[in-house]
Amino acid sequence: MKFIKSIDLPDVQSRLSPSKFKITRVGVTGVKKLVHIKRPDKESVLPLVVKMDLFVDLPASQKGSHMSRNLELVSDIIDLNLQKPVSDLESFCAKTAKLLLEKHDYATFSEVKAEADYFLDVTYPSGKKGSEPYKLVAEARAKSNGEIKKLIGVKAIGMTACPCAMEVVKKLDSRDKYFPSPTHNQRNIGTLIIEVPRDVQSVDADDLINIVEKSFSSPTYSILKRKEEGELVLSAHRKPKFVEDVVRDMLSDVLKRYKDLPDDVVVISRSESEESIHKHNAFAERVTTLGELRK
Repeated sequence: MKFIKSIDLPDVQSRLSPSKFKITRVGVTGVKKLVHIKRPDKESVLPLVVKMDLFVDLPASQKGSHMSRNLELVSDIIDLNLQKPVSDLESFCAKTAKLLLEKHDYATFSEVKAEADYFLDVTYPSGKKGSEPYKLVAEARAKSNGEIKKLIGVKAIGMTACPCAMEVVKKLDSRDKYFPSPTHNQRNIGTLIIEVPRDVQSVDADDLINIVEKSFSSPTYSILKRKEEGELVLSAHRKPKFVEDVVRDMLSDVLKRYKDLPDDVVVISRSESEESIHKHNAFAERVTTLGELRK
């Protein structure tokens, strides 16, 4: 059997960069891993298939980043996670971001983003029990000075009814006052992300889902019988909303629910409506802090 002699392989990434420009983010995207979550208030362990993006900055002097270190790091953390589940997805991202800086000693900043399918138990309009799909999103950013910022969020799909078309229809077609005037509908994707301060254990994703769904004209469901479909449409048309209304209603509810969180907590509220009578979508977003909202 022939053995290959060990050789010193060139470290191309560590060479000097011919064009001396700093890179803000460099890394890998779309890394899929199985992460186990054990919430302190829950008995069971929740397995999540998580898609991750991992980045660090790169100094102007260095040609490239050692990207394989990112993948090695995630694998090591996942192996440990199998033995001891993490308390929440944002803490998992924060730990990964901190260790990225140790792996890349030339970096001053790291960022980890994660997204996972998440199912929540619901009661359908019929009264039956079931589960509906949502998205969990988490982010963490770490600096070489020790500062770590982590955020948790959700994406939910609901329905909005257009207030503008409804008012125009009222002028064009007089109808029974009991029934709302017809208008066109949109499938709305609502996103709510909130920073979790260092001294706060966690922000519950289920609460965030509740805030987002309340901001729609109506929630949507995987299973609806004919009568329930009709009632849902009528309910949505009694609460017409623009994407701007959805964003503002989420922010109002955040203020009510998180009165004890400090002013510097970052909040991101986003709404995108997939239009039914246009070939474009409608979009609104507010990136702010609780302090700015309280003013």
